[in-house]
Amino acid sequence: MSNKHFCQGPHCHERVTQDRFLKSRGVIRGRYAILPRDHDSEYYGRGKYFCSTGCEGAWLDEHMQSIEHGRPIEFIRHRRESQGYEKVTEENDWGRNYTCIKRVDNRTEID
Repeated sequence: MSNKHFCQGPHCHERVTQDRFLKSRGVIRGRYAILPRDHDSEYYGRGKYFCSTGCEGAWLDEHMQSIEHGRPIEFIRHRRESQGYEKVTEENDWGRNYTCIKRVDNRTEID
């Protein structure tokens, strides 16, 4: 098991980036937090819970009312995933190939 918490950001597992993509299962996964659990820092202690300040701000935006009202907020203890992605190679306007990650629609519609 890792020495880091999973990122608590509410949308971390939905952002499509190369480092979040797991090719073998076709999923986008949330990142680990920046700092390990045992890191002791007065400067950036929140780094133990978030992978970036963007995820930190999104979490605060989503949970601010719960904090103000004293309601408990669930701590994420498992790595969240978004299903249905694949890595594809396409050609741009200049004839060069590039790789990107795209959402795949696996639904089959029967008429």
